[in-house]
Amino acid sequence: MKRDALLSTLLGLACLAAWEAAVRVGHTSPLVLPAPSVVAQSLWQGLNSGYLWPHIAHTLTEVVLGLLLGASMGFVGGVVLGESARLRGVLMPYVVISQVVPKLALAPLFIVWFGFGTLPTVVMTALICFFPLLENTATCMQQVDANKLELFRMLRASPWQTLWRLKLPAGLPNIMAGLRVAVVLAWVGAVVGEFIGASRGLGALIIAAQGSMDTPLMFAVLTVITVLGLTFYKICEWLERRLLGTASELSTRTSS
Repeated sequence: MKRDALLSTLLGLACLAAWEAAVRVGHTSPLVLPAPSVVAQSLWQGLNSGYLWPHIAHTLTEVVLGLLLGASMGFVGGVVLGESARLRGVLMPYVVISQVVPKLALAPLFIVWFGFGTLPTVVMTALICFFPLLENTATCMQQVDANKLELFRMLRASPWQTLWRLKLPAGLPNIMAGLRVAVVLAWVGAVVGEFIGASRGLGALIIAAQGSMDTPLMFAVLTVITVLGLTFYKICEWLERRLLGTASELSTRTSS
């Protein structure tokens, strides 16, 4: 794992070096494609002056709120649909329809319904995060080992005990995979939501930088989004390892 991380880091540094060399050799204008050194300078100025921090805090708030809302709804909805075949047959088509409609097309409606500011972006982020958790959770609820289910029936376990001690631990890898997807999509939802009708946030800052032709600032903001998104993803991986370890201990206790 350490060797893979080292190789990945070296590959990234090599790409940055090639980018820097290509820009300098080709004498490309910073308005078209700034060199990584120029982007780093713009990023440092934005952070050091405090200009970027309010926008970072605003987008972080929207991502966290949207992710919590969407992931919670998706998980609960996935458990309900996974436990009830009838509800799944009735409601799943409407869930799919809600995801087929492009969220960007709904953004103007959200502004009409919820006004400008944080709320429409949080709603859009939640809708984008909702489906991966629901789909993965509902699917893993239906793929539990039949022999283990029969064992729990023989032991006269209640539906709640079966859910808590068998279905959720067994489906945890799939559920966490859905959460990892939702974490990535949360940043997409928040930034795209800020493109329309937001005066603060990293997405709004990209639009402002585009209007002033400040391409280095645009790349600096994209760098911030990338670093924060990767950090959230790594936190999700850490949480998955912890939960899988707890689930393994719970499974061992149940078997004994």
